[in-house]
Amino acid sequence: MKRLAILGSTGSIGANTLEVVRESGGEFEVWSLAAGQNVDVLLGQVLEFRPSLVSLATPEAAELLERRLAPHHSGAHPQILHGPAGNLAAATADEVDIVVSAAVGVAGLAATYEAVRRGKRVALANKEVMVAAGDLVMAAAERSGAELLPVDSEHNGMHQCLRGAERRHEVRRLILTASGGPFRSTPAAELARVTPAQALRHPTWKMGRRITINSATLMNKGFEVIEACHLFGFRPDQVDVVIHPQSTVHAMIEFQDGSILAQLGVTDMKMPIQYALYYPQRQACPENRKLDWKTVRQWDFEPPDRDKFPALGLAYRALEMGGSAGCTLNAADEVAVAAFLAGRIGFSAMAGVVAGALSSVPVRRSASIAEVLEVDRESRACAEQILGRYEGQEDFVAGRATVVAESCNG
Repeated sequence: MKRLAILGSTGSIGANTLEVVRESGGEFEVWSLAAGQNVDVLLGQVLEFRPSLVSLATPEAAELLERRLAPHHSGAHPQILHGPAGNLAAATADEVDIVVSAAVGVAGLAATYEAVRRGKRVALANKEVMVAAGDLVMAAAERSGAELLPVDSEHNGMHQCLRGAERRHEVRRLILTASGGPFRSTPAAELARVTPAQALRHPTWKMGRRITINSATLMNKGFEVIEACHLFGFRPDQVDVVIHPQSTVHAMIEFQDGSILAQLGVTDMKMPIQYALYYPQRQACPENRKLDWKTVRQWDFEPPDRDKFPALGLAYRALEMGGSAGCTLNAADEVAVAAFLAGRIGFSAMAGVVAGALSSVPVRRSASIAEVLEVDRESRACAEQILGRYEGQEDFVAGRATVVAESCNG
């Protein structure tokens, strides 16, 4: 039996992981759960899975869970912690074999890094870990021998494709697919006026709010390019993106001789989660998670429109800048997405906020997670300054943001 720590247990990936645990027939035990402030959902998870340790984001949420658990006398109550220290305890306990890193944002970064440092298997669903601190995390994995198994459908598919490449040097490039989001066919001139409600209607995946918005801008795919370079050791010019609206082909690799190997599957996150938990074995899945070849009609592929969706180019730019640029990219994007969801800026302005921060925050080499988090704070502050100066201007787009980037320079 493998013991799991699930960081971000009340989110989409966390809930799907627990469904895989239910299906496993006792092959996995939930040893710890970490969540934000959704006490209602976490309470149900605690009562069903009986973890030994639980962590929440705030002391208030931890106290509320304690009170809600009090009437339930059957079984031992878990140790209840909160904040970064609670996340760390959940992920690094000696009893934990596999850490599912699915916390949103940089909240799970320190705990995930420590789990890697201690040689645990990490089922990685948090892109921010690699985008903000990929160099540090990969160096720690090399030293400790930790296994990093990607849970994102695209990177999971890439991992499976690369298992079929006996000679890695024969792989010429990696190809990540993207659905194109809800605005794939929307004229560029109309994007400035789209609403958060429209942007949250993803055509193929059900995900959290931030990742759904980032899928609409293609920033999410940019994050995946950065993650792929770190995870698989390829250069940015060896990682391409192709739009595939049906989201059935998740990833491809192209060999030197032009042959292409692809990984296909239904749009269900339980498939990559199951792969990461059982690796290197493969486990049978229910029939509803298998492609029905009688209903497959057409698969389309097209290049992304980088002029219409500049966020993808910003991610490649951050890769070229190196160092802490990925951390700035992620932090500024988180600020920009929150501002868009709150109605402070338009859809097209999000890329402008990120471009401004990338142009303003100095790039440096972070030697520790503490230094990464300091860059994160500085980048968020810079993005907020840009927002404060240009909030409400519909024509605030990526090109203008780079011109006014000195707003962050003191």
